[in-house]
Amino acid sequence: MVELAGIVILGIIAQWVAWRLKLPAILPLILIGLLVGPVSTLYTEDGLKLIEPIWNGTKGLFPGEGLYYFVSLAISIILFEGGLTLKSSEIKNVGPVITKLITLGSVVTFFGAGLAAHYIFNLSWQVSFLFSGLIIVTGPTVITPILRNIPLKKDVSAVLKWEGILIDPIGALVAVLVYEFIVVGEGQAFTQTALIEFGKILLFGATFGFTFAHGLIVSIKQKFIPHYLLNVVSLSTVLLVFVVSDIFAHESGLLAVVVMGMVIGNNNLPNLKELLYFKESLSVILISILFILLAANINISDMELILNWKTLALFAVIVFVIRPIGVFLSTQGSNLKMNEKLFIGWVGPRGIVAAGIASLFGSKLIARGEPGAEYITPLVFMIVLGTVLLNATTARLFAKLVGVFLIKSEGILIIGASKVSRLIGQYLAKNNRHVVLIDNNQTNVDKATKLGLEAIEANIFSDTLEDNIELNDMGYLMALTGNSDINKFAINKFQKQFGENGAFRLVSSDEMNKPENNPKEGLFSLSDDFIKLTEVAREFPTINEIEITSPEHYSELLELTRKEIFTIPLFIKGIKGNLEIISSIDAETKTIAKGFKLVYLGKSL
Repeated sequence: MVELAGIVILGIIAQWVAWRLKLPAILPLILIGLLVGPVSTLYTEDGLKLIEPIWNGTKGLFPGEGLYYFVSLAISIILFEGGLTLKSSEIKNVGPVITKLITLGSVVTFFGAGLAAHYIFNLSWQVSFLFSGLIIVTGPTVITPILRNIPLKKDVSAVLKWEGILIDPIGALVAVLVYEFIVVGEGQAFTQTALIEFGKILLFGATFGFTFAHGLIVSIKQKFIPHYLLNVVSLSTVLLVFVVSDIFAHESGLLAVVVMGMVIGNNNLPNLKELLYFKESLSVILISILFILLAANINISDMELILNWKTLALFAVIVFVIRPIGVFLSTQGSNLKMNEKLFIGWVGPRGIVAAGIASLFGSKLIARGEPGAEYITPLVFMIVLGTVLLNATTARLFAKLVGVFLIKSEGILIIGASKVSRLIGQYLAKNNRHVVLIDNNQTNVDKATKLGLEAIEANIFSDTLEDNIELNDMGYLMALTGNSDINKFAINKFQKQFGENGAFRLVSSDEMNKPENNPKEGLFSLSDDFIKLTEVAREFPTINEIEITSPEHYSELLELTRKEIFTIPLFIKGIKGNLEIISSIDAETKTIAKGFKLVYLGKSL
C-alpha cells in the first residue's frame, strides 16, 4: 500500500516540478523511477530496490504478469487519446513540410536507426528495426514544454508541434506492426504463416476499432448514455475494444484503440472536448505511475549493457545524422530558411509512447527468448532521456545561435472575436502582423476564420492557451470583449506571457470619461468602451488612415475624433509601416513626425 501511494504521490510531484521548471514531465518521472529502482540498490542496506515491480514472480507490486497487463491497458488509453487528436483536416492543412516529416522523415528514421542499431550493436535485423520503429515518435508532451518559452517564428513552432501530434500514433503503429512481424514470424518473418497472422492483426485491429468507434458515436449522439456516465463508458469501451481485439488476433489491441481514437476524433461529436479533457487527466495519472514503474523495473544489469562507446555512437548517429537528414529531405522546396531547418533538425526529443511500448515489447520478447531483446528497453530509454535532456538544455541557446530566436515578439493576441475585433484583426494582418483571435463563441471564431484570420476557440479561464506554442511570438495583448471582468482577467493572467511589449484592454463603463479612473492599460481612448466600438463598427465598418503633417496636426486630429462620435483612434502608423497602439493614458504624448499616419475606425474625417 505504501509503495502504491508513494508512486502516485511522487508522480504528481514530478508533474508539478516539470510544470514549475517548464520541463517535459517524462524527465523527472524517469529520473525518480531510476532513483527508487535500480539506483536504490546501491544505497539500500539489503541491496534491494525501494520499488520492485516484478514481472514474473509472486512478490512485488505486480506479481506474475500483473505489470504487463497494467502497462498494456495504460498504453491503450494513452494511444486512444493520441488517436483522438489526429484530425484528417489537420493533415490536409498543415502543409507539405509536416506531411513529409511524418512520412518521408519516418522512413528515414526507421531505416537509418535500424541500420545503425544493427551494425553498431550487432543486433538482429528484427530487433534493430523494432528499436528504430519505437524511436520514430516525438510527441507533444515533450515538444510543448521545451518550446513553450522560446519565442519562434510561427511556421517553425507549428511544424514541430504538429509533427509531434501526428507522428505519435503513426510511430506507435509502426512499432506494433514490426513487433507483430517478429512474433508471428518465429524467426522467419517472411513465411506464409507470418503474412497471414500479420494480415489478421491489421484486419481485426482496424475492424474492431472502426466498428466500436461508430457504435460509441451513435450511442452518444442518440443520448443512449447519460451525461454523467459519458466519460466512464468511453473508458470502458476503449478497454473492451483492446481486450476483444486482442482475443481475436493477439496484440492487435493497440492498433484497434488508435483506429478507434482517430475515427471518434474525426466525427462531429458534441461532447468530444469533454471526453478529451477527461482522457488528458487520466493520461496524466497513468503516465505518472507508468514511467516511475517502468524506470524502476530496469535493473543495474540492463544499464550496464549500454554503458559503453557503442551507446554514444548510436545516440550521435540518431540525433546528429539521421534526424537532420530526415528534416532536410522533408523540407526540400519549402519556404523554410536554412537556419529554420537547422533548428527543426536539432529539436527531436523522443517521448512517452516510445518508452512505454519499449518496456512492454522488450519484456515480452525477452520472455520469448528473442536474441538481443534485452537491449530494447535500455536503448530506447537512453534515447528518450538523452534527447529530452539535450533539447531541454540547449534548444533556447541553439535558437539564438542559428538566428531563429525572436528578439522582439511582434505578434498580436486579441481576446474576443466580435465584429470590432475582426475588423481590427484584418487591418493588422494586411499590415503584415501575426494576429490571433481568441473567443469561446464558435460562431465568432468561424466568422473570423472565413475572413482568413487565425482564430482559436478557447476559454481564457483554462490553462490551454499557456500550452499553445503557436502563440510564442505574441508580444502584444488586446482585450476587446464586451465583459470588463474578462478583459481585466486576461490582462492579469496573460500580460507577462503574451503582452511583454504592451498589454491593453477596453475601458469599462465605470471608467469611461472619468480621468481619475483611467487605467494604465486602457485602450484607444477614455471615451470608447465596447458599446461605442460596436456602434461605430455597425454604422461605419471601415478602418481608415490619414497622414499627419506635424505633432500639432496630430493633436487636432485626436480632438476631432473626440467630437465626431463615429470615429475612434486605433494606431499610429510609422513611415516604415510599423504600428503603435494608441492607449487611453498616453494618446497625447506619442512621438509624431511628418509622414506618420493616424489609423482610425469609423467615418472618414
